Amino acid sequence: MTGRTQSPRARYREQTRAEIKEIALRQLAEGGTAAVALTRIAKEVGLSGPALYRYFDSRDALLTDLIRDAYGDLSGAVTAAAGALPPETPPRARLRALAAASRDWAVAQPHRYLLIQGTPVPGYSAPPDTLDSARTVLGPFLPAFATGSPSAAVRPVVEQMSAWAAGDAAVAEWAAGHAPGADAGTVLAGAVLSWAQLHGAVGLEVAGQFAGMGHAGGTLLTAQLDALADAFALD
Repeated sequence: MTGRTQSPRARYREQTRAEIKEIALRQLAEGGTAAVALTRIAKEVGLSGPALYRYFDSRDALLTDLIRDAYGDLSGAVTAAAGALPPETPPRARLRALAAASRDWAVAQPHRYLLIQGTPVPGYSAPPDTLDSARTVLGPFLPAFATGSPSAAVRPVVEQMSAWAAGDAAVAEWAAGHAPGADAGTVLAGAVLSWAQLHGAVGLEVAGQFAGMGHAGGTLLTAQLDALADAFALD
């Protein structure tokens, strides 16, 4: 065996951290980020305020863990959806499937979706690695646009994305890793525009803005993505 068995103290620490995060998620669901309170969490866990700081040294540290977890779960849902698609899946169908996986995750747990895609938390700055986490969610969308032929309507975005990739080797490498041989500007533009359409529609839906409007969120999202697919001449 190459793994090492955790000590009782380490197991207790991990269990306590998990319990703290579970309570914080419940608070988040009940009242948004403003409701996440370390003093209330400490009382529920049975710890003193100072003792809680041994597990999370600040509210921001706790929020960061929740954000990383949320991105990880959303990325897992989108990646699983991409992996379940046959290689011959047409680009338009691929785009729909990935968007549906993302929307399903968000609708099932809107408080976690809004934590990572909603209104920024006042005074909170996410660490740089959360950008990488966001890219893991967006990456599977890039191959859907590998054979795209951008129309005049989206060409300005493609040109800006091409300049971005040309000036940032890490971005170019990221695009090539997901869509080898494809035009970086095209796949980046397609993915970014998908993200804008997806999170515009889903963000409104999970925030309750579509209530009483007579349409289903999934129907609206599919219509928006089909219009985007048309703009890239996707099959």
